[in-house]
Amino acid sequence: MRKLRFVSHDPSEGVEVLERVYAARVQVSPDTPFSMHQALGAVERLSLERVRLSGAPAAALIDAPGTLRVARVLGGRLAFTDATSTAAGPTPFLLPVRSYTCRWDELDLLTLSLDLAAVEAHAAGLLDAEDFRLRFTAAEPVSPAMAKYLAASVAGLGQYQLGNDQAMASPLVRAETFRALATAVLHAFPNSFLERSAVPEPERAAPAGVRRAVSFMEEHAAEDIGLGEIARAARMSPRGLQAAFRRELSTTPLAHLRTVRLEAVRAELLTTDPGAGATVAEIAAHWGFSHPGRFAAAYRERFGENPATTLRG
Repeated sequence: MRKLRFVSHDPSEGVEVLERVYAARVQVSPDTPFSMHQALGAVERLSLERVRLSGAPAAALIDAPGTLRVARVLGGRLAFTDATSTAAGPTPFLLPVRSYTCRWDELDLLTLSLDLAAVEAHAAGLLDAEDFRLRFTAAEPVSPAMAKYLAASVAGLGQYQLGNDQAMASPLVRAETFRALATAVLHAFPNSFLERSAVPEPERAAPAGVRRAVSFMEEHAAEDIGLGEIARAARMSPRGLQAAFRRELSTTPLAHLRTVRLEAVRAELLTTDPGAGATVAEIAAHWGFSHPGRFAAAYRERFGENPATTLRG
């Protein structure tokens, strides 16, 4: 995981960092006050950045076609060349994927950046559609509820995942973090994924597919698997598998995968010598659980005791 904290009052120094991070050409007057505070956390396929800029009015031409960026203006105002502007507030919005020019004088901006090709591949897997192309049709969320959900997901990334080096060292945690955020973005903004998802799919009884999915999860729980991989193993579409799981098991495939991984954590805790130095957090992260509090609550609900109690024997 890469972390960066940067503070500067030198316009040329700040411009250099902004241009590198945002793939931009930035114009700031060198003879006026300038202040920049930046904090960045990044792993493969995603990053979260907060930047505070004040002093001279500035403009930037940004061209990052391979990056999907979700932003929230925490303070100040960000104006775009099409005469729209976004004031501070709780609502996240999409920054343009095409090149665009923006202007600001005082700005506090939180930005989630996702690899666009990886998000498109994730969406194609959820749809079981190799020919799928992701296209966003609006920059505002589809509803206040989805805006709130996405904002909470991004806040959780900064507060829990990227702040937890031990958890983010786990490939499973990094993969699940990306999937969760990509899924949130896909459902939060109008796009071709939502349009295609709205097409009804005929239901069919599929207990054999559910059994294949369960078996696949049990065999591959320690690996980087998601709904697409599980559906392919079940020989079903992702939507068909979700419907079958709800019908047969009253749950979802990913909820069942979390249960399988909880069972794996318990098995490892029961066989681990507590004197050998292993911790509950380390074992939980190995199985993809990045948030200690939520993991402990789920563990207690399923097994009736704290994970630390299990480890102590």
